[in-house]
Order: sequence, then structure tokens, then C-alpha cells
Amino acid sequence: PLTREFKETVMELCKNPEYRKALLAEALESYLEGNIEVGNSLLRDYLNGTHAFGDVANELDMLEPSLRRMLSPKGNATVRNFFALYKLCQQREGIHVADIINP
Repeated sequence: PLTREFKETVMELCKNPEYRKALLAEALESYLEGNIEVGNSLLRDYLNGTHAFGDVANELDMLEPSLRRMLSPKGNATVRNFFALYKLCQQREGIHVADIINP
């Protein structure tokens, strides 16, 4: 379990748009390297830090507990759900594919 101090630190850091973008980029890199648990953790940090779990779950037409399970350490999202979630997070941050390919 995360300490309260760590959660508060993440919440504070997530006020910075550049930090949020870096968190999403790091999550994607972790997934691409096959480290699903770390990718899930980073996306959880992003959603917790931006207080977005409820809104994102609604936009994905799923229940918040389902989204939380999907991003749990043992979570195993379908490719469709993962890309829908990641695309939505990118849109929330104003990130376009070109930004990732040509930073």
C-alpha cells in the first residue's frame, strides 16, 4: 500500500501539466517494454493525481471499480480497453500522436 505522503506528493506533482504528460509517456514505455504492472501503476497515479477515475470511467462507459481493477497490479486490460483509456488520457492532456513521435 502507498503511504499517505507518497499519494500527496503525486497529487501535488500532477498539478504540473508537463509532469502529467511525462507520466503518460512513461506508462506507455513501460507497457511497450512488457512491464504491465508498472504501466498500470503509472496510469493509476495519473488518474488518482488528476482526480479523473470517475470521469474517465464514465467516458469509457464502464464502472469506476472496473477501471480500478483493470489498472490493478494483476489487471489485464483488453487491447481495446487499454487504447481507449490511453487515448482518452492523451486527449485530456492535449497530446497528439505527432507529439509522441516527434517530441
